[in-house]
Amino acid sequence: MFLFSTRLRFVSLFIPKKFLPFNFIPSFCFSASTLFPQFNNPHLDNSISLFNSLLRKNPTPPPIEFGKILGSIVKAKHYSIAISLFQQMEIRGINPDFVTCSLLINCFCQLGHITFAFSVFSKILKRGYHPNTITLNTLIKGFCLKGEVHKALHFHDKVVAQGFQLDQVSYGTLINGLCKVGETRAALELLRRVDGKLVQPNVVMYNTIIDSMCKDKLVSNACDLYSEMVVKRISPDVVTYTALISGFCIMGQLKEGIDLFNKMTLENINPNVYTFNILVDAFCKEGKLKEAKTVFLLMMKNDIKPDIVTYNCLMDGYFLVNEVEKAKSILNIMAQRGVAPNVRSYSIMINGLCKIKMVDEAMNLFKEMQSRKIVPDVVTYSSLIDSLCKSGRITYALELVCEMHDRGQPPNIYTYSSILDALCKSHDVDKAIALLKKFNDLGIQPDMCTYNILLNGLCKSGRIKDSQKIFEYLLVKGYNLDVYAYTIMIQGFCNKGLLDEALDLFSKMKDNGCIPDALTYEIVIHSLFEKYEIEKAEKLLREMIVRGLL
Repeated sequence: MFLFSTRLRFVSLFIPKKFLPFNFIPSFCFSASTLFPQFNNPHLDNSISLFNSLLRKNPTPPPIEFGKILGSIVKAKHYSIAISLFQQMEIRGINPDFVTCSLLINCFCQLGHITFAFSVFSKILKRGYHPNTITLNTLIKGFCLKGEVHKALHFHDKVVAQGFQLDQVSYGTLINGLCKVGETRAALELLRRVDGKLVQPNVVMYNTIIDSMCKDKLVSNACDLYSEMVVKRISPDVVTYTALISGFCIMGQLKEGIDLFNKMTLENINPNVYTFNILVDAFCKEGKLKEAKTVFLLMMKNDIKPDIVTYNCLMDGYFLVNEVEKAKSILNIMAQRGVAPNVRSYSIMINGLCKIKMVDEAMNLFKEMQSRKIVPDVVTYSSLIDSLCKSGRITYALELVCEMHDRGQPPNIYTYSSILDALCKSHDVDKAIALLKKFNDLGIQPDMCTYNILLNGLCKSGRIKDSQKIFEYLLVKGYNLDVYAYTIMIQGFCNKGLLDEALDLFSKMKDNGCIPDALTYEIVIHSLFEKYEIEKAEKLLREMIVRGLL
């Protein structure tokens, strides 16, 4: 028996010593549009008006009447409004019943206010209510939504120790929480722990782990778990097959994915839009647009309406195989079928056009998306900025960087690398160095690619000593200098006629475990021949042959 004193000890394990009182919102009657101007919802306004009329009634209606209205508001996911209405009940001295308190717990959990949720939970216990599995599941889910899955597991242990019975939803939530934070192995261990002892595992639990394994590229393990399901007579569903097909596609095993797709259809499990999209995307990424179009037509035949993801995949695929007109036609097809393009659609189009140097057309599309109130993201901006830089229009590129800041879209390392590259190529190396020095203030961490751009710019400007200082700084700081960095420096030395320095760095490069590529060899060999160091050049040529570089 779960005694009252035990209840209080139980909940005290989770509730902080101090928490805010419930009556922190002033008492007044309101509508959704007045308190929350962003809402323009007649149904919601009607619910709030009805709630306000109940508050004014004399005698006061029973809590269950208020609970019905709150339930409909919570179901519509207007959690903040439901909490505000609950405050009005408290202020009017209306004691909420168990159902209303449970609704409030759900609202706080959905909004990430787990402390408030447990405050309400303590009220339930103090009033002598016996929490049901739904309430406990809500609290477990609250922890998991915040990524605090280990607190959820700790709560689970205490709950079970106090004699509460949990169900498949409880363990499904915990397994999902573990998978969401990347602890797939722990999720599998939990499945093994509960299997047949606490609850019977269901298809949802298996699907969650299979999906997580596939995302972790553990497709073989996922297939083993799928086989285990079948042996245990837990019927795989569309989610199971979709997760496995996705896993095979991630691993580049498209044939196996297609085989599984055929297997599921033979078993009368109908693929959904997600299943089809995975295959469309996989074929597009491999440049197999004919096959992707076949899958697209199969979707239509099966009355599965292609969504924005489907069209975006096709658009991306056509650009990949340089079928620009077909890629552009996708936007028209979408318009005809009532599918509105999103920021991803425009980013694909802009990036595709930029790659084939159709910068002006990309700029027109950029203006079009803004006229449609679609906010460009960092990918959209970076594609345009990179293309403008490469076409020598750095002034326009810098204007877009300013626009990004103004719109709260801070440029990333890739955006700034494009600017650095353009400055170096226009021989404004000092401006490039000045920009690099500002990176810390901008919260940008330069990577090896960024430094390679600067090293290359300095070497091509004949500033070998400056590039040498940066190169040595990178060595001291423990940067993983790649073959490109060494090759830039070696070419810089060779261009300056500093062959001894180039050969010394070529030797150190190999000592540091960075293997020269064909270009590195060619630069050194060419310089050796120029200096009539024939024997040394021939020795390196033989090395290239042995390494299969010639």
